[in-house]
Amino acid sequence: MNPYANPGHAPVVARVTHAPPPLSSTRCFLLRFKILPYLSATSCTNPPFSMGQSPSTSAAPPPDLNRLQIAQLHPNTDSDSTDYTLRLSDDCLAAIFHFLNTADRKRCSLVCLRWRLVDGQRRHRLSLNAQPELLDFVPSLFNRFDSVTKLALRCDRKCASINDEALVLISLRCRNLTRLKLRGCRDITELGMAGVGDNCKALKKLSCASCMFGAKGIAAVLDRCFTLEDLTLKRLRGVHHIGDMAVGAAASLKSICLKELVNGQSFAPLLIGSKKLRTLKVIGCTGDWDETLVRVGCSNNGLVEVHLEKLQVTDVGLVAVSKCLGLDTLHVVKTAECSDVGLCAVAERCKLLRKVHIDGWRTNRIGDDGLVAIAKHCLNLQELVLIGVYPTFSSLAAIASNCGNLERLALCGIGTVGDAEIECIADKCVALRKLCIKGCPVSNAGIGALASGCPNLVKLKVKKCKRITGKGVEWVREQRVSLAFNYDDSEFEALDGGASDGVGGAQDNTVEFLPNIINQTTVAEAEASSSNNNNRMTMLRSRFGFLAGRNLVPGAFRRWSNSDNVSSSSFG
Repeated sequence: MNPYANPGHAPVVARVTHAPPPLSSTRCFLLRFKILPYLSATSCTNPPFSMGQSPSTSAAPPPDLNRLQIAQLHPNTDSDSTDYTLRLSDDCLAAIFHFLNTADRKRCSLVCLRWRLVDGQRRHRLSLNAQPELLDFVPSLFNRFDSVTKLALRCDRKCASINDEALVLISLRCRNLTRLKLRGCRDITELGMAGVGDNCKALKKLSCASCMFGAKGIAAVLDRCFTLEDLTLKRLRGVHHIGDMAVGAAASLKSICLKELVNGQSFAPLLIGSKKLRTLKVIGCTGDWDETLVRVGCSNNGLVEVHLEKLQVTDVGLVAVSKCLGLDTLHVVKTAECSDVGLCAVAERCKLLRKVHIDGWRTNRIGDDGLVAIAKHCLNLQELVLIGVYPTFSSLAAIASNCGNLERLALCGIGTVGDAEIECIADKCVALRKLCIKGCPVSNAGIGALASGCPNLVKLKVKKCKRITGKGVEWVREQRVSLAFNYDDSEFEALDGGASDGVGGAQDNTVEFLPNIINQTTVAEAEASSSNNNNRMTMLRSRFGFLAGRNLVPGAFRRWSNSDNVSSSSFG
């Protein structure tokens, strides 16, 4: 008899289906273009996927046929000399290219002129190294890639970037551009941004990071692009007050993200004037944000998603947010002056809340009162992340009992969560599918309760819980073989920037193309900030009293897959 088992519950046993061995992308490509002509006609009549985007449903795996089997299927043809791709339409060939990675796709573009044309004309995403030498390649580059709608221009902080002339020329070649990302383009001014606004009237999403044109450059785009819906600004320099400047795109903006801006309140008029704003994220910006949130709450009560992270904001700001009765998602992360008072106000008025992330930063200002209010009023809660707060059994039991739709729960760095609390969760959270426990005083007895509780649990992540041993983990795995159990007892781990990575949503699968004269080094998505910016962030940390030892794992579910496939890799 196992010491951790509950004799009153039968163990959960499920079959594990074994996936076939993976195929390399090149092999998949060869199999696909030789077999596609002989599939049913409906397989090629479906609309092709956009280049660089993932299909909405998983594609059926190709038959694992070798050369001999293919020859037996078609004895009258020489498989070594026949080019089966000649029977494919350009759309089908482009759909095949979609399944290749960037390196293989570049190689395919060198096979023949037709493949090069098909690849270029149907590639909608492009990522370029934005060094000055790019100016000479713009005409030929966009003659080949003439259907680009999503463009990323990135430059290393140690190198010079393209200037206004190159940006205007690119905007003239990409008039159908809908998404634009600028990273580290420090030589671009408001004149270049005005050119983008004049030439790219269909622009819907703009993201700028580590640029020097400030609020004037952003205003130059906003005054000309009346279809802009998503604006993300990160480490923007040269920020000046927008004032009463006319901002045409404010009427269409639906999402605004301000991150690590020294003077982010310069954009307060934009926030207040965006009547259709649905998502607001303010992360690591200096200054007092209570007044701005009050004015936003009075002028726009249609917000459905609010992220407040590393800000100087009090309960006054949370009470202003509570005026948004349709609020769906709320992140309150490392806001030292927020307490149960503000959280109770949000819970009582915003009864449609489904996702709540709270990082109390161990200030002990958010506890049972705020969580009990959530349990009482937010009955549709599906995701709850608690970091550095001190709930007791009573508040967690209330959430487990009242929030019957709770599917994702993370408990990180909470010294008051022990075996009794985990056993309560295992007994009452019937709908729970994903559970993360990190840095809590939970033992084998508590984790053993999950062997029979939470019948819908598919993913369990346990880290830095010293009282849990390998034997207890192995026993749970034996009882629930279908459970993806990620266990890590290491004392230290790399910092997780999950809470700050929400800028712009999921990682963009852009296709990179770098001219030969430019250093062909992949530009990283998260580029390091400059020395001056480091000084500003040092000032920011000192102002708010950031402590190195308090970096827990915010956004614990960011790396978890949305699919129902059970695999240990889903936990990152």
